[in-house]
Amino acid sequence: MKTLLIIPPLVQINTPYPATSFLTGFLRSRGLEANQTDLGLALVLELFSAAGLEKIALYLKQSTSQGERELEQRHPMIPFFLENFSDYHRTIDPMIRFLQGQDPSLAHRISSRTLLPEGPRFQTLDEDDLKWSFGALGVQDQAKHLASLYLDDLVDLIQQGIDSRFSLSRYGDKLAASQPDFTPLYRAVNESGGLIEEVLIPLVHAAIDKHSPDLVVITVPFPGCMLGTLKIAKIVRAKNPKIKVAIGGGYVNTELRSLKDARLFEWVDALTLDDGERPLECLIEYLNQKRPREKLLRTFLLSEKIKNTLEFCSDPSEHDIPQLHTGFPTLDGLEIHRYISMVEMLNPMHRFWSDLHWNKLMLAHGCYWHKCSFCDVNLDYIKRYEASPAALTVERMKRLAQESNSSGFHFVDEAAPPALLKELSTLLIAQKLSYSWWGNIRFEKTFTPELTELMSDAGCVAVSGGLEVASDRLLKKMQKGVTVEQVARVTHSFRKARILVHAYLMYGFPTETLQETIDSLERVRQLFENGCLNSAFWHRFSATAHSPVGHDPEGFGIKIMRDQNVQFAENDLAFVDPVVELEKMDLDRLGYGLKKAVYNYMLGIGIERDVRTWFEFKVPKAKVDPLLILRAIENK
Repeated sequence: MKTLLIIPPLVQINTPYPATSFLTGFLRSRGLEANQTDLGLALVLELFSAAGLEKIALYLKQSTSQGERELEQRHPMIPFFLENFSDYHRTIDPMIRFLQGQDPSLAHRISSRTLLPEGPRFQTLDEDDLKWSFGALGVQDQAKHLASLYLDDLVDLIQQGIDSRFSLSRYGDKLAASQPDFTPLYRAVNESGGLIEEVLIPLVHAAIDKHSPDLVVITVPFPGCMLGTLKIAKIVRAKNPKIKVAIGGGYVNTELRSLKDARLFEWVDALTLDDGERPLECLIEYLNQKRPREKLLRTFLLSEKIKNTLEFCSDPSEHDIPQLHTGFPTLDGLEIHRYISMVEMLNPMHRFWSDLHWNKLMLAHGCYWHKCSFCDVNLDYIKRYEASPAALTVERMKRLAQESNSSGFHFVDEAAPPALLKELSTLLIAQKLSYSWWGNIRFEKTFTPELTELMSDAGCVAVSGGLEVASDRLLKKMQKGVTVEQVARVTHSFRKARILVHAYLMYGFPTETLQETIDSLERVRQLFENGCLNSAFWHRFSATAHSPVGHDPEGFGIKIMRDQNVQFAENDLAFVDPVVELEKMDLDRLGYGLKKAVYNYMLGIGIERDVRTWFEFKVPKAKVDPLLILRAIENK
């Protein structure tokens, strides 16, 4: 049986999402024929080509019966694109080659700002900011930033003029995220026509013709991949109904555990939960008639007994594959040279998510801490902790580096264990391997100055971690296991070791007062002021179905408004926080001010300002020692 594993639209375009490379390597280690392809990247490259822009222009002109006047009113990029179509048509292919790293000599023309048409995204671009950020010699990076703005203009064009659900990292996510009713997504999949589907159909056909699979497996890591996944499944079904289609991945594992709506199985034959290796291997044996359906592992199938109902098949005697025996991930079939690197923000840490190719690996399955009350600690991907031997990780790094001709690695762990990072760093140094790597950690005291220096010497270039609410009361309530002062010391150690640091921040946590939020921003300001952080981002708290907060909302002082008729997806839970109601907090406006402040801090702007000035409404004065972070750093 031939298996084709697919990355669907849309995840990221600078490097492949790792699920298919892990599963392809595993299946091949079992002697099974498996190939992989990234249809998300293929879709983007087809849209943003000379031929793709011709289709976009045609769609825009045909989209309204009232002509150019109505188009102009929808978004300024639409008339700008149509007026400057010949310039876009002439420059799109060279610009994509440049962002793929295939034509670096174009940097000088792009940086001179004489080559690319400059749409609405360029209007706020400051020449002094460019000079400050890139100087006289940073021509390549400056050109990449300008080319990224050019591409963002074209994304805006598609969003505003053709399909509002489209972006470079998601497609139709609101149709899938925590949607109890499958009907809106079902209708979107079945809607006829549309540019995205028109471009996608020949890409799917080409992949099927090339690989002749008996089974197509599509990974769905995020809600923004589900619409693209089902459109691919529909196209496969129409082309060859004999091909079986299975889906799995992060979104499926998190949100579809209580799936009841059988309409999904009009295009899908199987849906697996949690780690994919053993469920997929069992499914292949079942399809080869070598295993009865009751012996499958964590797999939804259409019931053979009751019409339009689902059956969950999971043999309790089956177990997942140990990390030691999952094989070596492979990039074979993923055309690394075709991925696109972008520099959309001037902050150096933010580039790690969109710039350059990063080989992706896991040091350990699950999280060694698995206590945070906002996290899905009740699900397998968090609660089942199993580390890979550091020596095996090094061997996997060697193989991927040779395969990709790239020495950069992103460890995609929930939280990389300090002891394992120490062992890994020691091995990399001993074997004289000049790799660059980064990943997510907990800001715990185990990261001493000695360990951060060792990691730096071994090639660690950046870390990200959750500071969440910079309040000791709330950090204790969410069981983070850290304090603000401890985070200050740890992040300062990383920065002294020349390692970039990003902090994940959270607002709106249960019982969090407005005063605590403002105090948190003041502590974050001091962390930037004292050189502890390079970047940060505020997320609004979400009560999820598989977290301690979701399981015991009363214990956290909130009331969950649970939907009793979930037929499709469930994850983010609506809730009422009495503190928010009592203080009449507008969390949307509050979040805007928080994000505005941190965005400026990342650019080195306004760090000395009173934090109240970032808000468009009255907020209380911060009640934080102005030297709190400085004293924490000096009092080691």
